[in-house]
Amino acid sequence: MSTDLSHEFTGKVALVTGGGSGIGLAVARRLAEAGAAVVVTGRDGEKIEKAAAGLTADGHRALAVTADVRDHEAVARSVRAAVDAFGGLHLAVNNAAVPGPKGMTGEFPPEEFQRVIATNLTGVFNSLHHELPAIVASGGGAVVNMGSVLSTRVLPGSPAYTTAKHGLIGLTKTAAVEYAPLGVRINAVGPGFVDTAFLVDFDEEAKRYFTDLHPVKRMGTPEEIAEVVAFLLSDRASFVYGSYHPVDGGYAAA
Repeated sequence: MSTDLSHEFTGKVALVTGGGSGIGLAVARRLAEAGAAVVVTGRDGEKIEKAAAGLTADGHRALAVTADVRDHEAVARSVRAAVDAFGGLHLAVNNAAVPGPKGMTGEFPPEEFQRVIATNLTGVFNSLHHELPAIVASGGGAVVNMGSVLSTRVLPGSPAYTTAKHGLIGLTKTAAVEYAPLGVRINAVGPGFVDTAFLVDFDEEAKRYFTDLHPVKRMGTPEEIAEVVAFLLSDRASFVYGSYHPVDGGYAAA
């Protein structure tokens, strides 16, 4: 028996950080197609304006807010914009991230380490700090933080990214326990390597290497990640709190 999910998020307001492309845009579209009003945020104003315009052109309610998750006030402004435009905030997906350079820990540039942590970990804290009170005030809802297969595994040469994504799981679990009594479910997903602009600087040999890390022998698609995110945000996941869900083609299991 099939279930009609086309109106699953009708009446809900969602905020997606890093929503201008890749996984973030796929998530924004998936939520909008199920009835949510969606606020997409990101540092690249042109990119997120284009994303929101595309959703609007397809008949969805969408708003773009230029915001860098490293900037507390910018994050606060994006949450206020969601509430002002659509009347509340019920769902959030903290997806904004940067890859950072490659380098051994003893040779990794300290300023690059701080930059990656500032976006990929502190940026998630900044987002939760402003999203959670708004979600509670709106009657409750759900949050998904975007981890990585590197939330539980290690990739030598990526100390900053790996550290940030490991830390994100601890932050997710802490917030989940704190806010469960207040009607907010908080979980995380861990994509494997996904065919997005994150891989733009990889040559074909590197792409083959990362593809072969997955037992399914392919990379994921943004839409596959978005489908799991949508489930975790929905009432279908009503007893799921503080969990981490790999979406990685078997990478972490191998």
